[in-house]
Amino acid sequence: MQDSIIDIKGVRDGLLIVIHPDAEWQAAIRELTERIDKQASFFTGSKITVNLGNRPVPKAALASLKAALDRRNLPIAQLLTDSATTYDAGDALDMRVGQATYAPEPTLNDEMAAYQTQAFDPQEEATPGLLVPRTLRSGRTVRTEGHVVVIGDVNAGAEIIAGGDVIIWGVLRGMVHAGATGNRKAIVCALEMSPTQLRIADLYSITPKERFRWTRSRPEMAQIDGDYIVVEPWQRTPRKDK
Repeated sequence: MQDSIIDIKGVRDGLLIVIHPDAEWQAAIRELTERIDKQASFFTGSKITVNLGNRPVPKAALASLKAALDRRNLPIAQLLTDSATTYDAGDALDMRVGQATYAPEPTLNDEMAAYQTQAFDPQEEATPGLLVPRTLRSGRTVRTEGHVVVIGDVNAGAEIIAGGDVIIWGVLRGMVHAGATGNRKAIVCALEMSPTQLRIADLYSITPKERFRWTRSRPEMAQIDGDYIVVEPWQRTPRKDK
């Protein structure tokens, strides 16, 4: 698969889909729909924003993308473009259209450059992640194909759906689905684990009511062991070899 034909990122209001400007249009739609069909639970209910940059897309081509997403119950909430052709096409299809903007990379002066962190070794295994530096309140949803770290609580009524691990530096009372793209090695960690529902890959668990009667909370880690989700004290490395 060609790199960067389709880029899907979790953003504050849902998912951002970026189509590479040089990709063949039908090939890009085909790759996007295949990814959605393979990871349906990850995309379900997402608010979709499509960024086409300065690529000129005529009405018929844009209509094919819109139809493909509509058939999967993923209507385009907003279209971002810097092309007049694409803007007019989106307007003709009654889509909400906005400007696609790209912030320049920040630059450091010579004094600050000395404090840059060393680059990762190309051989070192790493996965993109999302940091949420606040409590997630009821009604909020975070979706990403990578890991999620929350510095705060996840309240009842809030949801996290991640392709990787979920680490919560606080109390988990909401719903978490780790390994949503099928990764059974994903883990969920929290300083206090009282979720309304906990899912890892294709397995799920609901917190028993008696857990709420504990008088002493403790950090815990959830992971798959065999065909079950097990929750254990968070004090050692996860069984990633399972």
